[in-house]
Amino acid sequence: MAPSSPPPSSSSASSFAALLRAWRDRLSPADAGFAVTDGRRAPGLRREELAQLAGLSVDYVLRLEQSRAKNPSPQVVGALARALQLSRPERDQLYRGAGLLPPQDGTVGTHVPPGVQRLVARLGDVPIGVFTADWSLVWWNTMWSALHGDPATVPAAERNLARALFGDGPARALMSPVRFEHGPDAFAASIVADLRDAVSRYPADARLERLVRELRETSEDFARHWATRTAAVPHASAAKTIQHPEVGDLLLDCDVLLVPGADLRMVTYTAATGSSEAGKLDLLRVTGGHTGHTTVRLP
Repeated sequence: MAPSSPPPSSSSASSFAALLRAWRDRLSPADAGFAVTDGRRAPGLRREELAQLAGLSVDYVLRLEQSRAKNPSPQVVGALARALQLSRPERDQLYRGAGLLPPQDGTVGTHVPPGVQRLVARLGDVPIGVFTADWSLVWWNTMWSALHGDPATVPAAERNLARALFGDGPARALMSPVRFEHGPDAFAASIVADLRDAVSRYPADARLERLVRELRETSEDFARHWATRTAAVPHASAAKTIQHPEVGDLLLDCDVLLVPGADLRMVTYTAATGSSEAGKLDLLRVTGGHTGHTTVRLP
């Protein structure tokens, strides 16, 4: 039986608040994807910037920093840890400060190393999404939202590529229509192959087990691919045509880059310089795809 979380206390709330304030002051706005102006007085992130990055209200962040809001959920603490670009030991310290047990080894990791976050923030011209081993989206930039729609508009549990492909919930509704170089069946088979590999490496992960069970019960296509004994090629780089509602079809090179030591995948979309697709990406960069947001967002 897994150990339960330690009971929250006023001292743990104060510790959490102090950590939150200290690490917010420490993080460079430029590393988080914000423009630094001459009139800026805050040494690190503003409170509203942290709230925007973590997908929380400014009032809630303020109450956390003043120890007036207690018992933040693991999802909230994880989002704040990613927004603050914490190392794994610092992330664990933040969980303990909230009276929670840190994520355990043997489960699919959602920690995004600070270097990866800085890279995503600085490559603002390229749509980039960072996925975990079970194809859950845990980090993305403005261009990703402009191309695919804003993931922050759907619940965190729905930000999963397998759910978008095989489910019938908000994730599927958000995903832009895509034509795949090798056909939709081959792409679907590769995602299922990646999930099967994740299950073999994280057999104790209850969330992953629930994802697979639900998709096997609700999707005939997923169940068919899961039952196939022929080895499928894991999802890798390929050309994809994104059918965007504002700029039309974009034929883009989609590359999947592995993050060593973190079991993460960085998915990027690029187009050749001077091509019509590059022009359409430039237009999305200016308009934001009519999504109305300008910075990196987190679950």
